[in-house]
Amino acid sequence: MDLSTFVQIAQIVAPTVVGCGVILGVLQLREFQRNRRVLAAVEVVHSFRTAEFNRALRLIWALPNGLSARELRERTPNLEDEAVHLATTIESVGVLVYRRVVPIDIVDELMGDAIVAFWPKLSPWILELRKEQGRESVYEWFQWLVERLRERQRRTSEGAHVRYRTWRAR
Repeated sequence: MDLSTFVQIAQIVAPTVVGCGVILGVLQLREFQRNRRVLAAVEVVHSFRTAEFNRALRLIWALPNGLSARELRERTPNLEDEAVHLATTIESVGVLVYRRVVPIDIVDELMGDAIVAFWPKLSPWILELRKEQGRESVYEWFQWLVERLRERQRRTSEGAHVRYRTWRAR
């Protein structure tokens, strides 16, 4: 084989090799992004399963809607700490949803109803914190997430055990 034949073969093969490399790179990037989302979703699940979060959830769940910041602070010792824990966790989830790290449908199915229900319980306190601190950004992602979850209108009176009763494992 002479040099000119070798050059012609290289000119044909080189673009194919480069094209295959680009395709492989794109596929690996997609797989990396999918894995990142799965890991983030797992972390969200873990954040909802801690003893601290569950304690805060139970205490805040028992509050009436519309409690003022003063009433929340006077109700029981450390209740504001529990509200901070719950709101901060939801705030973090809101940022992850906004950044598209965690899909909103996963958050909605895991805790959507509860997150929406917590807003009327904590919003007077949050709005007062914003005034006290002179910052509209206090728990902004909590509020944003609640508004996005409300827009989804997924909520129904039937549970997943009824809605998805025909689901089958593959």
